[in-house]
This record gives sequence, structure tokens and C-alpha cells, in this order.
Amino acid sequence: MSSSPPAQEQPRWLQALAAALGEALPRLHGCKPDPLVAELIGALATALAEGQLEIAVPSALHQQALARSPLAAEPDGPLVMTDGRLQWRRWQRQREGVLQQLIERAQRPLEAGGGAAPAAQLEGLDPDQQLAVRAVLEQGLVLLEGGPGTGKTSTVARMLVALVAEQPASRLQLAAPTGKAAARLRAALAGTDLHLPCSTLHRLLESRGDRFGRNRHNPLALDLLVVDEVSMVDLPLMQALLDALPASCRLVLVGDGAQLPPVGPGSVLLDLQEPARRLALGSAAIELRTTYRNNGRIAAVAAALREGEQPLEPLLARMLDPAPADSNLQWLQAPSHCLPAALLERLRRHQLDLEQLCRHWAPNDSSATSSLLGALDRCLVMSPLRRGRWGVGAIHQALLGEAATRSPQHWPLGTPVLCRHNLVDLGLANGDVGLVVEHGGERRLLFANPGSPEPLWIHPAQLPDAEPALALTVHKAQGSEAEEVWVLMPATGRPQQRLLYTALTRARQLAILITPVTTPF
Repeated sequence: MSSSPPAQEQPRWLQALAAALGEALPRLHGCKPDPLVAELIGALATALAEGQLEIAVPSALHQQALARSPLAAEPDGPLVMTDGRLQWRRWQRQREGVLQQLIERAQRPLEAGGGAAPAAQLEGLDPDQQLAVRAVLEQGLVLLEGGPGTGKTSTVARMLVALVAEQPASRLQLAAPTGKAAARLRAALAGTDLHLPCSTLHRLLESRGDRFGRNRHNPLALDLLVVDEVSMVDLPLMQALLDALPASCRLVLVGDGAQLPPVGPGSVLLDLQEPARRLALGSAAIELRTTYRNNGRIAAVAAALREGEQPLEPLLARMLDPAPADSNLQWLQAPSHCLPAALLERLRRHQLDLEQLCRHWAPNDSSATSSLLGALDRCLVMSPLRRGRWGVGAIHQALLGEAATRSPQHWPLGTPVLCRHNLVDLGLANGDVGLVVEHGGERRLLFANPGSPEPLWIHPAQLPDAEPALALTVHKAQGSEAEEVWVLMPATGRPQQRLLYTALTRARQLAILITPVTTPF
């Protein structure tokens, strides 16, 4: 787990919350405040705000303070320490419960239909892919991992074909955490004879705010569910999914463990990497290691980032300095006091291209609509930061001026727009990106619909807290791809390997990485 940022870098609300918890918990549990325990509570609150469920207890004095504190006493104390790691007891129980459910699914014998894959179903597959096809026929859970270009989606297609051949009446479903990822999964399987429903997880589970319409009392009527981009699935969402899945339903989890963990609390995929859990999964856990898509230096740097924890600056200097002019990964350095001119110039061209496409687009032409939405994927700009000189907010301020802080109704035609909430009634998921268009003389927001070839038309007033999406944070871009990506990597003083790996692997053809001129990572 990465360490939390220094207090002076934390938002004021988070500092206030941490202080309030340190004061309130001892009072609620009828014990005297302890400065050392209060310090740990503050650090744990900060970690949870960043999606982390545990922290290292920094010293023997802190451990002794916890040992004598009622706040860490069994069974009702809100804190629990295990192997020098401190957790909230609530999250620790949920985490262990979810992981145990997944392991039990992997180990549970199938009641019927499990069998060996015919030789014809395995032709043309490498040994790891063959293991995956066999596993989906024999086990209740399959965890399929691999880096970019290792054939995860094509392997899933062969797994599904094999299952349908054995059980033609099986009810199958595809899902992903975001609309973009769901649409990519559906498109990737479009070349097969499989025509399967595909949706976001929130839509599948019938999200109703902080509750779900699908649960153990109203389970999903499925025989197999494939969840792509599982690295983005946090602990509460996985718990909700497991609650809604019948015990007889096969579950295929597909992802890349080297990508960023989810924004929400708990990373199920990372927790499943722990050696004891990996051993318990047995043959249900399969990693694809053969690379079938040679993506030049993007792939080489991504592989180096995936394999080790070496410092970024020496790695980039070794692999990219100098990079040939025809390399698909270029490394630029720029002064950190302002946005790089090359980046702004490229984004302005992209902005103009989208505007022109919108002005000449025929709304009733489905092919033209598909092309217009596809144009969003020509260029993707990412930064790990929302604020700061190299943050997403600064980019939008430079390109949109004062309109950047207003509603989409005031943005130029063609401006990408980000949905920041799961709006199941509208068919939208947190992280979906659409376009500002004009339809019938009025401004509308145009989004792709992962469950249908027909697009979604949204009135700007229906989209609360919408943001421009000419640039995205790396977290928000997860699950997306683009022909060309630009990655701003300001020095943050924190580990950057997963951020950079996730960002670079969004690129299909070209990536431009920009780092500060003199500041090392």
C-alpha cells in the first residue's frame, strides 16, 4: 500500500474528518482519548478516502497503544490490527467475506455440465488459453489475467463458444464497471457468432443510489457472467455482485493486476494476488503471458513497468532517450510552471476537429453518429491530478476559459463531457464520456449506449456536476482506449509506476509522455 500524502497536501475536509473521528470514536466507546491512537485513526481515515483499507502501524509505541485501547478490542472495537497492519473492522470483515466467497466459488464442484473441452475447442490456442477454456467448463469461477495484447478478450470469446457448445441453453451476460469498458467488450466480441447482452455492473444490478435492486432475494437469472476490467471493481461493488449471483452461476473475472486499483475502497483483484489466496484459487487463476499484439515501445515500457519497481527516471532514460522519430512512444520534457505548448496545440486541433464534425453531422444517420462518437477516441489526454498547473482543471481552463466552470449548455459544440455519477435511469455510468451537440435547434449531450446500437440523448440539465472531458484523470480514463494518448506526469513525490502503466496502455497507436524538465520522479 502506498503511504498517505502529508497533511498539508490533504483536502481540508479530509483533515477535519480525520480529526473528528479521532475525537468521536473514544467518546462513543467510553474510553479516554490516546494521541497515538488518534494519529492512527487519522491516517486510516485518509487511507480509506484514497480507496485503501489498511495502513502499516509505524512504531512499537503505536502498537502498544492499540493493544491497550478498547477501540481495538474484540469483537466490537472499530479497529483491528493483524500482522502489523491496521484496518477498520467493518471493512476487514467484508473484505475477508468477499475473498472467501470467491475462493469457495473456484473450489466448488459444478453440479452439472462440467466436462473436458473437445480438442476442436482448443485448436489454435496457447497453453494458458487452453487452461482458461478448460477451467470455464469445470469450475465455478475463473480469474483470467494478462497485460495488453495477451489475448484476454479473444480467450473469453473461445471460453464462451466452448460453454455454449456444451450447454446451448446457457444464459450468458457480459458486464464491466464503466460504460466505455462495456462497449469495448461488446465490440470485441462482435466478430463472433455470440450476440450477448452487455451492460455496466451498476445497470445489471439495478442500482438505486446506495442500494441495488438485484440481491439474494432477487437474484440474477444467469448461468455465466463475464466481468471485464475487474481491476476497477471495488469491495462494495463486488459484494453486491456476489449477493446477486446464484450459486450455480459461473463467474469469469477478467483484468490486469498491474493497473491502478479502484477509486472506491478495496481492490479485490490486488487482494487475490496474495500468495495464499492465489494458491487457494488453484487452477481457477490463469495468467496469459504470450503477447500477440506487438505495440512497439509502448509495449516494451509497459512490460518493464509491469515486471519491476525500478525508479521511473532511469527506466525512461534507458528505454526512451533518445527515442527514434518513428517510435510509437515519445518522451518530452517541459517546464512545470505552465502547460506544455505542444499539448495545448494538439488539444486545440482535436477540439476543432470535433466541433467541425458536429456542425456537419446528420443526427438521423446512425453511421454518422457512430463515427462522431468514435472520434472521441482519436486523442486522449491524461494527468494524475485534477488540480495544479498540470492538472485536468488547468487544461480545461486554458481551452474553454470561464465556460469551463459552467454547465455544458455553454460549451462549444463537440466538447467532450464527463458523466460523474451512475445514472441508471438515463443509461449512464460514472466515467462515461459524450459530446455536446445540437439537435432540433437545442443543445443536447450525445452518449454511446453500451447495451444498444442506438445512442443516448441527454438534456444538459439532466446531468448533474458534468465536467468537460478534453482531458481526464488517469483513474477516469481507465477502461478507455484511444488511437493517440498524451500523458502528463508531474512530480508528486509518490510512486508512479501503476499510474504510468495504466495511462500508456490506453494507447492503440501512439503515446506522448511529458515529464518536468528537471524534477526527478
